[in-house]
Amino acid sequence: MYFDDLEAAQMQVFEELEEEEDAEEELLSLSTAVGMMVYGAEEARHQRNEARRDRRQYLVRSDLLPDPRRATPWQALYQSRNNRAYITTMGFDVATFDYILESGFTEHWTINTIPRSDSINTAPPLVSRRSLDAAGGLGLVLHYLTSTMLDVSLMQIFALIPSTVSRYLNFTLSILLKTLRSMNDARVSWLEGGEFQDRNELITERHSLLTGAFGSLDGLNLPVQTSPDDEIENAMYNGWLSDHFVSCVLAFCSQGRY
Repeated sequence: MYFDDLEAAQMQVFEELEEEEDAEEELLSLSTAVGMMVYGAEEARHQRNEARRDRRQYLVRSDLLPDPRRATPWQALYQSRNNRAYITTMGFDVATFDYILESGFTEHWTINTIPRSDSINTAPPLVSRRSLDAAGGLGLVLHYLTSTMLDVSLMQIFALIPSTVSRYLNFTLSILLKTLRSMNDARVSWLEGGEFQDRNELITERHSLLTGAFGSLDGLNLPVQTSPDDEIENAMYNGWLSDHFVSCVLAFCSQGRY
């Protein structure tokens, strides 16, 4: 009887051990399956990121110079103070660039907040934390207006990520317009009274048959990028030239001034 009880106890122990081993194997199998699922998900995410990186048409911070305010192509150009370089890239010489800054652009840059979707636009401007100073903001918008370069080129020149380029362009376009509207030299004004006759006399001294003329006009088509906005894209499309342009009219008075 004693041996029967002992044998039964041993059998029970063996069964419990087998059950524990089965449970451990099941847990190990489950852990392995979960691990494979996690690995598979991580590998799939990695492959998606790699594929997205191959298709990406913009630059991220790691692709750019680290500090937009130091050692960028823009900083080299700005500090050169070279009239030819300024005119080639921005359409103005050094003196005119500084004149626009001093005529209100710097003030608008300093006192206004750059709008953004993730903050309250009524918050005070944090000028010291901006990627560019006022000169950099003016340089950015003039590069944009006077060339047909892609946004990616602006990112490289100014070391700015795409979202910053977009926000800064929208902001600087608005404050540049305000600045130019306040500058007498940037206004388009019509002649008055005897000024018409004075200008015509300058012309008839050389071209006696051109009575009544007081100036001259010329046209210029400036090529631009295709806008994603259908209305803007349609307005800028030139069917005769089969491309997109901003058409400008240049007026010159008989005194030779633009």
